[in-house]
Amino acid sequence: MTYQALDTRYASMPYRRCGRSGLKLPAISLGLWQNFGDINALDTQRALLRRAFDSGVTHFDLANNYGPPFGSAEINFGRIFAEDFKPYRDELIISTKAGWDMWAGPYGGMNGSKKHLIASFDQSLKRMGLDYVDLFYSHRPDPFTPLEETMGALAQLYRQGKALYVGISNYNSELTKHCAAILKSEGVPLTISQPNYSLLDRWIEPDLLATNAEAGAGTIVFSPLAQGFLSNKYLTKDGALPDDSRAARLEWVRNGLTPETLGRIEALNEVAKGRGQSLAQMALAWTLRDDRVTSTLIGARTVEQLEDSLGALLNLSFTAGELDTLDQITRGDPEIFAAPAKASGADLRDNPDYRA
Repeated sequence: MTYQALDTRYASMPYRRCGRSGLKLPAISLGLWQNFGDINALDTQRALLRRAFDSGVTHFDLANNYGPPFGSAEINFGRIFAEDFKPYRDELIISTKAGWDMWAGPYGGMNGSKKHLIASFDQSLKRMGLDYVDLFYSHRPDPFTPLEETMGALAQLYRQGKALYVGISNYNSELTKHCAAILKSEGVPLTISQPNYSLLDRWIEPDLLATNAEAGAGTIVFSPLAQGFLSNKYLTKDGALPDDSRAARLEWVRNGLTPETLGRIEALNEVAKGRGQSLAQMALAWTLRDDRVTSTLIGARTVEQLEDSLGALLNLSFTAGELDTLDQITRGDPEIFAAPAKASGADLRDNPDYRA
């Protein structure tokens, strides 16, 4: 059936200004990382995108290597966009990124070279069938490429009008300051920064949130549910992993599900019950408690998961007591405020053959 967006799509979604720019993003954005590849049913992808937009989610976040396989999320999105969303292009914020592994050879691996970024950007436009994107990111730091080259590639695309805004993802505070300064010297604003952030991973709190704000950049956070840990799916009496969960499919996710982490998840769930929310809803609301966070990026495998996440908007406020309790539960993890190695490029510097 021909898709026609609901007239009520802007009735309940709050929109927040992205740093000092004129851009506004929905409080909840939809990421296409895990559930929009060729291994996922296209009809389900279409239903998710339609339901999201009908709920006021105007921002769809992609990257060159989202899938699997690499590139398939952009291809699938491009097909659905052409069939369903083309009449609404001016209502949408579409973002993509480059910097992680993508194609074979020295130019397609994890790097921030101008060759990689420009080539990947052009590939992304072709896969999605777009003339431009609203946001383009350098997806990660590359310690072997000068920041001037990486930011210069972003500036080129910005000046050409192929990317209306540019940003960085997975960059720590120190590198963010350098990026903002280089872009400023090019006459280009750093509009947005995308780090991971959740109740179980609070590394952006000590300095990155403030750095982004000082640079005039908004902050959009990904993995607010900590790869699904902050949901009810792992709160099983027998400790069994659901067959369709990321922990069941991905070893690196499964390794993080320690007894200590499970204990924190159970304690957090009790707070959520007291608020009349699901654990996922509370976790999403918590990431939005700071007005320096422009938007929180969710992933969804089903329309039901999407609707549960959108339910977080019904209660975004926290009492001082609730915030203190959540802080006490989570700060017991000694690594909770530690920046990941990728945020400085140390993962590549220490092991140039590293692959995610």
